[in-house]
Amino acid sequence: MQRLALFDLDNTLIDLDAAFRVWVEEFAEAYGLGPEAVDWLIVLDQAGHPHREAFFSMVREHFALSETVEELWVRYRRQMPYLVHCRPEVLEGLTRLRASGWRVAIVTNGTADNQLGKIQQTGLAEAVDAYALSGAEGMRKPEAGLFEIAAKRCGVTLVEGGWVIGDNLTADIAGGRAAGLRTIWIDRGAWSGVDHQADHVVTDVLQAIEILENLG
Repeated sequence: MQRLALFDLDNTLIDLDAAFRVWVEEFAEAYGLGPEAVDWLIVLDQAGHPHREAFFSMVREHFALSETVEELWVRYRRQMPYLVHCRPEVLEGLTRLRASGWRVAIVTNGTADNQLGKIQQTGLAEAVDAYALSGAEGMRKPEAGLFEIAAKRCGVTLVEGGWVIGDNLTADIAGGRAAGLRTIWIDRGAWSGVDHQADHVVTDVLQAIEILENLG
């Protein structure tokens, strides 16, 4: 199997949940919403609204905000890249993988401006060989096509296999398996009791990098 590692971005290489909480606190303060609004926004996010247009539609209605949904959504996308961080040890791990012959790419769902901003602001753009963003490519994980685009930008195809590393059992693990790739699931406690079928289960991306390094 070729040394190809395709990493998810949010809550895999970066801690989006932590950045989101920072955004929520700043948002509540900016609008004078009070501490109870922080809890309400976090619960709404955890309820599962992956498309932020739907999320901000509910936020606008709940707090009777004057801005349009699009204005709120655009402001969020502009701000979030400056709130996320990639730990130095993660960047170092990716660098080690590439130095040992691995081709490394990021495969992520999300709007192109938001995701690209995160990749650039965190230093990940220099730490990987390539990236494929659903918002730029017109397809989303778990579609195999997005993984194939990332592989092609690394100079290979999926025919000889590779690995997908991510926290989402549908987009990353099921998607990777359907594309003929092996998988490492980062279990953040959101999918308890689910039959994951991943090749490995870890709780941190550093453990996943260590698994790949030990493959030789």
